[in-house]
Amino acid sequence: MLESVTALNMGENPVPHYWEHTLWVWGQTSMDDFEKLWDRINLDGVVERIRVPYLVVHGAHDRQIPVEYAHRSYEQAVNSPKRELKVFTEREGGVEHCNLDDPMNATRFVADWVAETFGHPVR
Repeated sequence: MLESVTALNMGENPVPHYWEHTLWVWGQTSMDDFEKLWDRINLDGVVERIRVPYLVVHGAHDRQIPVEYAHRSYEQAVNSPKRELKVFTEREGGVEHCNLDDPMNATRFVADWVAETFGHPVR
């Protein structure tokens, strides 16, 4: 199990303190404790309860969080009156984790989406 967790989430170039940070975020003191928690770390059964506009933004080449997770969250948001999935491509920029290779591109997109969705159109 731990090997699959490691392979799935460390990606190609994880931050040097990846696992220490992960244990801290999830309040665990060892990898054995985290491994017991692993299967419950998801949004299954939660996203379906969203009843407001829902935007998922992801980078196509995110090496820490697989893009499939973004698609999964979007697909599960069946009760949202407006749902959108935006996966940034190489052509657009913003393909890395948290869109760090071009954060302003994602920031502008999110700001425009929020303005248009909540009644303040961007001019």
